[in-house]
Amino acid sequence: MALPMLRGCHRFTSTFSFTRLLLNESIILNRSGKTQLPSLSVAAAVRPYSSDRGGQQQNQKVVVFGIPNPFIWVRTRIYYFLIRAYFDNDFRIEEFTEGAKQAFSHVSRLLSQCQFEALEGLVAKDLIGKLEEKLNLLPSSHKEALSADPEEIMYTTPGDVGIYYDDEGKKFVSILMRFWYLTSARIPEDTMEGTRVFQMDINGEGEPQAKRLLSAHYEFQREFTKGVPPDWTITRIEHSKLLD
Repeated sequence: MALPMLRGCHRFTSTFSFTRLLLNESIILNRSGKTQLPSLSVAAAVRPYSSDRGGQQQNQKVVVFGIPNPFIWVRTRIYYFLIRAYFDNDFRIEEFTEGAKQAFSHVSRLLSQCQFEALEGLVAKDLIGKLEEKLNLLPSSHKEALSADPEEIMYTTPGDVGIYYDDEGKKFVSILMRFWYLTSARIPEDTMEGTRVFQMDINGEGEPQAKRLLSAHYEFQREFTKGVPPDWTITRIEHSKLLD
């Protein structure tokens, strides 16, 4: 079964001759000030939160932005051009990014619920076994924090782009996607050192809810050999501070 969000847009074997593009980027988080995060991203995303205190409307915003490296920006566009020219004429990174975002939310929810059988066909088989071993050791609070609600995904951006050929002439493309999302899971402070916590009073009623900004890396791979189904499979999953 293919990832329904990426259908039209698999696994790779053991030996490759390959070209890999690595993006070195930076991310800045701004809420009444600036905080440099040890993660990667460019462009901008804004999520408004509003509250009404004392009859006055107040807006709180979490802003994720950065300054792209022009040279890296050009190189990534070359890779996207090569994918369209030699693998998939209909490939568009904007559509892929949106599909990857939906897939990330769906798979992260299945992970948090330990629904490993439901991951088959979406995640590489060997990776499912490794994830099951890791998740069995996680406390319930950490499992809850794995789940990324679509409305809480603050920013999504491509990372590595790879084009591979194996010894049999099979062709593969991999795209590493990076996600930043908010979670209200109650995670012990001492286990999440370095992450940023926000107090969100969304409805203007009651105590503000604490939300923590987390990041995750998911790698999507597809075989482009003639006659192979056009399916993307997740072959790498990392949740910073939770599931590395």
